[in-house]
Amino acid sequence: MNIVRRQVLQWLAGAAGAGALPLAAQKREPIALEIWKDASCGCCGDWIVHMEQHGFKVTAHNTGNNAVRARLGLPTRLGSCHTALVGGYLVEGHVHADEVHRLLREKPQALGLTVPGMPVGSPGMDGPVYGGRRDRYDTLLVMRDGSTRVFKRHS
Repeated sequence: MNIVRRQVLQWLAGAAGAGALPLAAQKREPIALEIWKDASCGCCGDWIVHMEQHGFKVTAHNTGNNAVRARLGLPTRLGSCHTALVGGYLVEGHVHADEVHRLLREKPQALGLTVPGMPVGSPGMDGPVYGGRRDRYDTLLVMRDGSTRVFKRHS
């Protein structure tokens, strides 16, 4: 009787584990992200790789980003070398994927996120050519009226 009980418990444990396996093994569907950039920009390509490694499926347009940035209403002073759209939000420049995930999770009433300029150490600006240098910079939440607030500080 003890052997039968042990076999039943092992079977139940195996069945429970097998039932949980598909949930544990499941990955999230990639999140669609569309980017406008210059065809020859290497740091934009590195940022795309960063985003793909963090669950985004990227569609790139090598047409530059000035026109789309203006159409979306981002002030020039907040610009960078590429402009992306994801989940109805603008993402300008070298924003970390974790911050984009946070933006999509929190869903603020905002235009999106920006890392103005091209700070060394930000995603896409962090390769070996920079020798480990990391500049301090802020990721800004851009409100629809063009005002900003710090979304995340990087030091």
